[in-house]
Amino acid sequence: MSAGIGNRAPRGSSSDAAARMPLIEHLRELRRRLVRSLIAIVIGAVAGWYLYDHIVHAMISPVCQPGVKGVSTGRCGALVVTGVVGPFSLQMKVALFAGIAFASPVWLYQGWAFLAPGLHRNEKRWAYGIVGIGVPLFAFGAWLAYLILPTAVRVLLGLAPSDVHNQVPLDDYLNFVLRMLFVFGISFELPLVIVMMNLAGVVSARRVRSWWRGMTFGIFVFAAVATPTGDPGTMSAMAAPMVFLYGISIVVTTIIDRRRARRGINVE
Repeated sequence: MSAGIGNRAPRGSSSDAAARMPLIEHLRELRRRLVRSLIAIVIGAVAGWYLYDHIVHAMISPVCQPGVKGVSTGRCGALVVTGVVGPFSLQMKVALFAGIAFASPVWLYQGWAFLAPGLHRNEKRWAYGIVGIGVPLFAFGAWLAYLILPTAVRVLLGLAPSDVHNQVPLDDYLNFVLRMLFVFGISFELPLVIVMMNLAGVVSARRVRSWWRGMTFGIFVFAAVATPTGDPGTMSAMAAPMVFLYGISIVVTTIIDRRRARRGINVE
């Protein structure tokens, strides 16, 4: 004991600096991953800037459909742009969102690559496959939101008094659309998050299975809050796929834990 204490290096020595090196390396690695992700987002935003007209046309098409209150004269009469710099800030916002969406494979990979060194080699193979699934899951959720969007717009704008004409600022409308696409896309990442937590050893498959009642109830409550109209059809259109994906996460985590158990790893 005394020898160990006597041989302990003083504070500020080279051994103390060596002990701090892993943290410094982790911070440098995090910086590299963040820089690569930001570069990818900037490149995607440039592409979004040039595709601005196509993106906005796709987003405003639900308002331009017949039967939407406020569209009586002209094309998309319910939408207006206000202010001198309004069109520029609107294009910047759409380009940034497009950049985040286009670069999602890159920043998902960079984020997971930063965490992956702490996993075993077999778990890394699972992890990279899961990250590859994350982008299609987000895209599926956003696509589902886009399918629901015309009904949501028609219902919400139809709530205006009969003698009132709807005039919706285009930036407010696009905020609503982008928020809806983002919420649906993120919500469909639920199984990815659960499996990643299982790979990291935070939760076991047994615990994930025990959550199914509470998770099912919570998913429907979340869908009721997240969907703009709150009607049963729209709510079920969001909740049913999420419950199905939660079931998939139960199957995947069970397979992972069984493989760990065969290697003698405690999964409880």
